[in-house]
Amino acid sequence: MRLDRLRLVAILAAGQIVGWGTTFDMPGVLGRQIAAELGMSNALAFGGLTAMMLLGGFAGPWTGRLIERHGAAKVLAAGAATMAAGLLAMSLAQGVVLYYAAWLVMGIGGALGLTVPCNAAVVEREGAGARRSIGILMIFTGLSAAVAWPLWSLLEGAIGWRMAMLAAAGTQAALCPLYLFALPSPRGGDGAAARAAAAAVEPLRLTQAQARLAFLLIALASIVFSLVTTGLAPSLIALLQMSGASPALALELGALRSVLGITARLADILAGRFATPLTSGLIAAALLVGSPLLLLLADGQASLLYLFIAFYGFGSGISALTRALLPLSFFSASRYARAAADLSLPSNVAMAAGPLLVTMVLDSAGVAGVVLYASGLAMLALAALAWLAVLAWRRPAETAAV
Repeated sequence: MRLDRLRLVAILAAGQIVGWGTTFDMPGVLGRQIAAELGMSNALAFGGLTAMMLLGGFAGPWTGRLIERHGAAKVLAAGAATMAAGLLAMSLAQGVVLYYAAWLVMGIGGALGLTVPCNAAVVEREGAGARRSIGILMIFTGLSAAVAWPLWSLLEGAIGWRMAMLAAAGTQAALCPLYLFALPSPRGGDGAAARAAAAAVEPLRLTQAQARLAFLLIALASIVFSLVTTGLAPSLIALLQMSGASPALALELGALRSVLGITARLADILAGRFATPLTSGLIAAALLVGSPLLLLLADGQASLLYLFIAFYGFGSGISALTRALLPLSFFSASRYARAAADLSLPSNVAMAAGPLLVTMVLDSAGVAGVVLYASGLAMLALAALAWLAVLAWRRPAETAAV
C-alpha cells in the first residue's frame, strides 16, 4: 500500500470509528442510563438515534453539493466539529428538548462527517480505482461498536456519562486538524488536467434517461438492503429464539453475524477484479432472499440456524459494500459525491424505519411474516440489480467495465 494511501485510510478509518462510535453506537451503552436520569422512556431516548438518521438522510443532497464546492476534507472537518457540538449539548441536557436538539445537531454532523464524505474523499484522491480503499474503510467502520462500547462503559464507570460525552466531543474536535492538514491532497501537478479528465469519463455510455433509470434502480436496491439488513439486526436475537434457538445460541449467533459481515467485506476486497460491485450486489441479494427462508425450516435445528446466520451475515456485509460502490459503476468519479449523497436520503430513511417495521411484522405475524417480508423485499433488490446488469451489458464503455 502506498504511503499516501496508508495515510489516507488511517485518518479516515480513525474518523469513521470515532464518528460512528460516539453517535450511532453510543445509546447501546448509555441510552438507558440517560433515559432514567432525564426522566424519559427508553423508547423516547432511543428515538433520538432515529431522529439523527432521518435528518442526516434529508441533509444528504445538500452535503453532496458542499463536497463538490469545497472538497471532502473541509466537509469532514465541519462534520467532526458539528458532532462535537452535538455531544457537548447532550452533556448539558436536563430534559427531552435539549436531548433531541443534540441528536439533531449530530444528524447534521453525521451527514457532513460519516460515510458519504469519507468515501468521496477517497474518490477525490483515487478516482475510479477507489474501490479497495473504500472496502478497507468499511471493514474498520464495522468495528466501531467493538471499539466504542468498551470505551463508553469504561468512561461512564470512571467519570459518569456527562463527562464521557465531553471526552467524546474532544475526540471529535481533534479530528478537525487531521482532516484539514494531514489528509493527502487531491493529486495536482503536471498531470492534474489529465486526471480531472479521467475522473469525468463515464464508465458506461448511458443516455440521460438511462442514467436516471440507473439512479432509481440503485436507490431501490439501497433502500431494500437497508430495510432488510438494518431492519432485522435489532430483532435478530428475538427472531432466532422464536425460531427455536436457545437464549445462549441466539446470543452466539447474533455475535457471529457481525464477524461474518466483516469477513464478507474482506473477502470481497480480496476477490478484486473477479467481484465487481454489481456482481457482489447480486450475490448479496440472493443470499438475503434465501437466508430468511431457512428460518421456516429450522425448528430449532442448530445446523440450519448457523446456515441462516452465515448467509444473512455474508449478505449483509456484501450489501453494505455494494451500496457504497455501485454508483462508481454507473457514474463518473467526478459525479460520485453528488450521486452518493443523493442516494443517502432514501437509504437513511430506510435505515431509520427498518427496525420499527420489522418489530411490527414480528409482533403481528411472527417468524413467518418476517420471512415473507425480508425475502420479498430482497427479491426486489435482486430484480433491480438484474435490471442494472442488463443496462450495463447493453451500454458498455470502451475503457471501463462494471
